Amino acid sequence: MKLKDTAFTVRAERAILFRVMLSGDHSDNEAPLEELRRLAKTAGANVVHTVVQKRPNIDPVYYVGKGKAAELSGISKDLSADVLICDDDLTPAQVRNLERVIEKKVIDRSELILDIFATRAKTFQAKLQVELAQLEYTRPRLKRLWTHLSRIEGGIGTRGPGEKQLEVDKRIVLKKIHDLRKKLHEIEKRQERLVASRKEFFTVSIVGYTNAGKSTLMNALTEIDTFVEDKLFATLDTKTSICKLENGRKVLVSDTVGFIQKLPHHLVSSFKATLEEARHADLLLHVADMSSPLVHKQIGAVNAVLKELGCDNKPTIMVFNKIDAIKDESAVPLLQSYYRDCVMISARTHQGIEELKRKIREILEKNFMEVELTCSPANGKLIAYLHEHAHTLSSRFEEQRVTFRLLIEDKLIQKLRVLDDDIQIKEAVVAN
Repeated sequence: MKLKDTAFTVRAERAILFRVMLSGDHSDNEAPLEELRRLAKTAGANVVHTVVQKRPNIDPVYYVGKGKAAELSGISKDLSADVLICDDDLTPAQVRNLERVIEKKVIDRSELILDIFATRAKTFQAKLQVELAQLEYTRPRLKRLWTHLSRIEGGIGTRGPGEKQLEVDKRIVLKKIHDLRKKLHEIEKRQERLVASRKEFFTVSIVGYTNAGKSTLMNALTEIDTFVEDKLFATLDTKTSICKLENGRKVLVSDTVGFIQKLPHHLVSSFKATLEEARHADLLLHVADMSSPLVHKQIGAVNAVLKELGCDNKPTIMVFNKIDAIKDESAVPLLQSYYRDCVMISARTHQGIEELKRKIREILEKNFMEVELTCSPANGKLIAYLHEHAHTLSSRFEEQRVTFRLLIEDKLIQKLRVLDDDIQIKEAVVAN
């Protein structure tokens, strides 16, 4: 029983982009289809034309008006287009009606993003997540995707009209979705245990709009070689590495999948395991491309996804990247006045990276306590732990005991007692 290839591929195809702008929507008049153009380019399409129609409301039958649908049909024939891509999500009926009029393949924004994710997925987890999201999207849009089961074989108990292929297909999709969710649930449990095992470290998660420079910043902070490409959704899998701050302090930094406006809900739910790092991080670095004319809208899109994940109240540093690419210098003070305590950087040239590390350290130290700890000098395991996780202000050896004055995260105090139940901890005050 072989399924047809369900990948939504628009590679090397000539594409026409279209959307409806509702009356009063002037938020992105400058480049209403620029982001969709970049998405189409990332998917491998060659954009040959764009069409924007202003309407008071969306047409429930064709999305655009019937006359505009006929106009799109003429343009697509004149330009030998292969596919038309809508900047919004279309209903199955709208896709069907548009394809009847235009006689070309019509896909919407979610289908395009799913296609990009399918080509980017490299790990087993990412492939499962993309497949689940695709099936969730496909389920209400089944159009005889499979050629098998054109009829039910006869026999005792199966005689009669049998089942329609569509019903069989729906059942197959539902079973596949159930199986994928089960596998991903197991991965989520492992991911939760992995994240929980890092609770002794201060964890930082890099979040932001796709192509804002998160992976480049990850490289700058951790001095590792994370894959970087000037395309949307270059990173689908979470990567974690150590960032060294002043005085030898270390934090764990994780890169995450980029967000985007109108991100399909299927992807947010499917990538829950990948986004687990952000949900459990002690600090978020919200990276935004300050050279983008739509930077405020992109920040809003990221904040909306963070709220959906339950991360909207986490400590966050607003990081404006690509200061070396900004054309209007007046934008810098405007952003600084609007987003207090933000950091301006260039992850590519490392400009501002040290200031960002200093801000991370300041937030880290807000969770530190100044304590005096007395223990046996023979407890090498405890002393090694102190050197790894605390900052030693002073030490004093007396006969069979050693006393340390330390700066240490308050959440690690209990761990010290587990390593040595005979230790004495006193004079705990919040460090300034």
